[in-house]
Amino acid sequence: MTRKTPLQRRTLGRLAVLTALALLAAPALAQDGWPNRPVRMIVPFPAGGSTDIVARAIAQHLSGVFGQQFVVDNRGGAAGNIGTDAIAKAAPDGYTIGLSTSGPLANNKSLYQSMPYDSDKDLTPVALVGEIPLVIASSPALKAANLREFVTLARGANPSLTIGHTGNGTIGHLAIEGLKARAGIGLQIVPYKGDSGLMNDLIGGQVQASSAPVSTFIANIQSGRLTGLAVTSRTRFPGLPQVPTALEQGIDLEATVWFAVVGPAGLPAAIANRLNQEINKYTSSAEGRARLSQFGLVEVNAPPQALGALMKNEAAKWKPLVEAAKISLQ
Repeated sequence: MTRKTPLQRRTLGRLAVLTALALLAAPALAQDGWPNRPVRMIVPFPAGGSTDIVARAIAQHLSGVFGQQFVVDNRGGAAGNIGTDAIAKAAPDGYTIGLSTSGPLANNKSLYQSMPYDSDKDLTPVALVGEIPLVIASSPALKAANLREFVTLARGANPSLTIGHTGNGTIGHLAIEGLKARAGIGLQIVPYKGDSGLMNDLIGGQVQASSAPVSTFIANIQSGRLTGLAVTSRTRFPGLPQVPTALEQGIDLEATVWFAVVGPAGLPAAIANRLNQEINKYTSSAEGRARLSQFGLVEVNAPPQALGALMKNEAAKWKPLVEAAKISLQ
């Protein structure tokens, strides 16, 4: 064997290092080329609803940023489980993501006896988009100006106050169970199928109070046809600044509908982080805030890790209430 000179040995050593570095960089370089074709954004609810419209606004923004079309694909059914399962079952190559909500990402795992996916294991958190707080509202005929007075009424001479929600297992329903447990009161819960019947009965006084996303009742509270007793976000809702939070009134109740972008498990961190940055940039812009506010959404910026923690914490928060109230969607 020919003996190599020191110069040759040094040259070969450098080549070996460069080769190793090139191999390490290959995945990053491949990701840097993403996206080089259209990206599908699954929405687990029908077209025309707030989730769909918010998704289309985000998709339009991302299309402009990345130079590839982000195409919305509506996959409704099973309270969001069908579409969210399609996100979980997609290839983790960055070409399928989705905009889902707190139901299929957290609450549904307690409401359904079996789930087709595990939100903690089968999804990659990408970006928290925003949240819609609930509002507990009442008929003006009810002699309560706020939630504290409503609780006092429920504890006193009228322990069977009626309170409606827009459907079994909805966040409005869960919030009522939370209110009963945390305030130690009894309430007669009246379920409705959607918000129109609830709205009519609430204004007419057939039901005394309601719990639903703020977007459902904001116009009637602003006009004085309904009384806003409390919002259930951590801070006051900008559209109803005069309505105090439940927390301000000494009642430990926080309940919101939140929207988030997720991908399948194994989505490369570089892609998730880049999407997170661009989505946060859009939702915190004047244009993004104006678009979200049309649906009662308040923008929330958070890194992927914070979204992952939220998904786990919200599921754990509602599970004991669902079990105690024996709420089931299956």
